[in-house]
Amino acid sequence: MPTRVLVVGAGGREHALAWKLARSSSVDEVIAAPGNPGMEDIGECITVDANDANAVAYLADKVDAALVVVGPEEPLVHGVADAVRARGRACFGPSAAAAQLEGSKAFMKDVLVAAGVPTARHAVFQAGQESDAAAFLDTLDGRYVVKTNGLAAGKGVVVTGHRAEAVDAVGSYLSGAAFGDAGRTCVIEERLDGPELSLFALCAGTDALVLGCAQDHKRIGDGDTGPNTGGMGAFAPTPVVTDALVAEVMDRAILPTLDELTRRGAEYHGVLYCGLMLTSNGAKVLEYNVRFGDPECQVLVRRIESDLFAHLHESATGRLLTPVRETDDAALVVVLASERYPASPRTGDPIEGLDAAGARDGVVVFHAGTRRDGDDIVTAGGRVLGISATGRDVHEARAAAYAAIDDISWPGMQFRSDIAEAMMRQASESDGGAIRRGASGASVQTPLGARAAGERGWR
Repeated sequence: MPTRVLVVGAGGREHALAWKLARSSSVDEVIAAPGNPGMEDIGECITVDANDANAVAYLADKVDAALVVVGPEEPLVHGVADAVRARGRACFGPSAAAAQLEGSKAFMKDVLVAAGVPTARHAVFQAGQESDAAAFLDTLDGRYVVKTNGLAAGKGVVVTGHRAEAVDAVGSYLSGAAFGDAGRTCVIEERLDGPELSLFALCAGTDALVLGCAQDHKRIGDGDTGPNTGGMGAFAPTPVVTDALVAEVMDRAILPTLDELTRRGAEYHGVLYCGLMLTSNGAKVLEYNVRFGDPECQVLVRRIESDLFAHLHESATGRLLTPVRETDDAALVVVLASERYPASPRTGDPIEGLDAAGARDGVVVFHAGTRRDGDDIVTAGGRVLGISATGRDVHEARAAAYAAIDDISWPGMQFRSDIAEAMMRQASESDGGAIRRGASGASVQTPLGARAAGERGWR
């Protein structure tokens, strides 16, 4: 029987996962639901509502999927993984109960506190508690972060040093004006300082295995200016990642979190995205996401040499046995976005130059927000494409990605021109700029083994 994988979702993350899974010797066919124009080159795309748990589970049966990979967070919060597993099929992605780590920031903070995970000082407020929220803001000394409790497509966070802006965010969230019911409960926390890092761990119950790390660029403009977005670019490896840091995060954050979820009856199977701030007082957890980051996924899949299907299937079925192997190459992705993103992105513009960009050595173009319109592929969202590239180091990968961007155009296309620039500048000052595995002063993490049941050691 052929081994079929069903990838659920339609964005850049799902395109990247499908692209990598199709290269596995263990996989005969990749099917996407609903997919996007870029994924049509990989396998069949079947129209389905990704948030309809029963519809996805029925489709998994219909195509006889050996593994279902749920890409976005919203289907997971809606219980798609539960419905697929209820039919006896392997599914990569946490249950609805465990997906509350991302579906509710108040729940996430409660889990962090119960598990003793280092995080920012915070408090939770509901509609009607605006005066209490304002009083808590006064304790933060100009270091404000205001977050919606529910899902907001990566846009429900305000980071500011201005009290008036923080108060306005609280008011718009709790009133429902900004994000409806997703914002009627909000989390206010103290802003932390330091480099940000994303660590991705494969999880199977209380066992975990580091899959990779990357650095993202959240703000829309060069120099980290402008509003937050879902992510405008990412790169790996990064010199801030050391074996000691990875061991600290696993021991003080990932593993205690998995233990606490299991204690609550929400055993976790899938990838756990740990967003970290590397403060002067050690690593602290900013957030957990219950899926691969987007655009970090487009970087991770370019660097993983081992069999991604084996990793995801083992996570889904409960035993992490296959060691993660990464290439020595660096990878980088630059997101191309529509005019007026993130506020009110313009759509429907024909995209030119896709074939030329994708034909460049080391470049893969991942579709994030596109659709077909006759013979054209047009913009259909805020973040439209992820231009990914690999190279012997970050300098080379970056040059290849930006060269490919020169091939692509549509009216109002915008992107950051400084992805990885700050890191390269710092590295150049410290060690001549050689950012690759084994470079002087850049100790890149070697994946650590899964924890055996009841142990805190590593194999």
